[in-house]
Amino acid sequence: MSRKPEGTLRRGWTTGACATAAARGAYEALVTGRFPDTVTITLPGGERPSFALIRRQRDSDRATAGVIKDAGDDPDVTHGATIVSTVAWATAGSGIGFAAGEGVGMVTLAGLPVPPGEPAINPGPRAMLRQAIGEAAALLGGSTDVTITIAIPGGVELAKKTMNARLGIQGGLSVLGTTGVVIPYSCASWIHAIHSGIDVARAAGLTHLAGATGRSSEAAVRKLHQLPEMALIDMGDFAGGMLKYLRRHPVQHLTIAGGFGKLVKLAAGHLDLHSGASRVDLEALARDLLGLGAAPGLADRARGAASAGAVLELADQAGLPLAELVARRAREVALATLAGSTAVDVAIFDRAGRLIGHARA
Repeated sequence: MSRKPEGTLRRGWTTGACATAAARGAYEALVTGRFPDTVTITLPGGERPSFALIRRQRDSDRATAGVIKDAGDDPDVTHGATIVSTVAWATAGSGIGFAAGEGVGMVTLAGLPVPPGEPAINPGPRAMLRQAIGEAAALLGGSTDVTITIAIPGGVELAKKTMNARLGIQGGLSVLGTTGVVIPYSCASWIHAIHSGIDVARAAGLTHLAGATGRSSEAAVRKLHQLPEMALIDMGDFAGGMLKYLRRHPVQHLTIAGGFGKLVKLAAGHLDLHSGASRVDLEALARDLLGLGAAPGLADRARGAASAGAVLELADQAGLPLAELVARRAREVALATLAGSTAVDVAIFDRAGRLIGHARA
C-alpha cells in the first residue's frame, strides 16, 4: 500500500462520476442527434466538473460515449481506464435501468449495497446517473425511460488487482463513488473493501472473521482456524478501519493475524500500522524484555536494534515469550476499540507461517 508523498496533490474523479458524464453525453446524442464536445455534471457536493468525450457512437435507439478516468494523483487501479456508457431507449414507463457491459461485474452475494443479480453499480453512482439523466430530459424534452449500460474495457483484468472476487463481484470491476471526487491517498477503496467484506460475511451468516495484515498471515490464520475464504478480511494496515466498523456491525468472534512488527504497533495502541503513520517503539520493547526477566544488557541491545524482528530474535535466544506478551496487549487494544461483546484472539506468525504468539480469552 502506497502512502501520500509530500506536496499538494491533485484530486480526481470517481468511476461513478465518469460514467455519469459519459451517460449524460450519450443521452444528449440520443435525443438531439448531436454529441457535446464536453459534458458538465453536478456532483453530490455541488461541484460541477467538465469531462471531454473520447468516444461517440449513435444509432436510432441507442448512443454510446466514453470518458477517460482521471484519478488525479491517487494510485487508483482504474486511473487512465475508459469508462463507457451506452444509453438506450427502454419500454415506456420503465424508468431508468442499469446494466453491466464489458468489464463491469455482477453481484452474486448478499451483503453489498446492491442485491445479487444486479450490476455492480453502487447506489451513489446510480443516484448521480438518475439525476443527470433527469436534468437532461427536462432540458432537452426527452424521456427518462432508458437503460444505461456501463462498460470498462479491460476491467476483467483490472478487477484481478482488487478484492472483488472475494466479495462475490464476478466478471469485472465495481462502479463506485459516493461523492464523485477521488481524494489522493485517502485509501478509501481499501477501507470500502474491508467494510464490504464484513458485510458479505455477515450476510452469509458467518460468525468468525479473521483480519490479516498480509497474504502470509492470512493463509496461516485460515489454516489455524479452518476458516472459509469468505471469512478472511484483507485488513492490511487498517486495523482501525476494520475494528471500528465491526464495533457498529459486530460478529461473535474476530481473529487478528499478522507478523510481529505490525502487531507490536497495534499492541502499543496504533490503529494505522503503516510505517508512515506509526513506528515501533524499541524503548518500550526493551522495557517489556526487562519485565519478562531479561538482563539489562539484553535490554540495551534491544534499544539499539534495527527492527522489531531483531528484538524478537534477542528474546527468542533468551527464551523470553515476547511474542506472547505482544499478542496479549494487541488483543487488549482490539477489545477496547470494539467496545462490545465480540470475542477476540490475536495470532502472530513468523514469515514461514509458524504461530509464535497467540492470545485468546
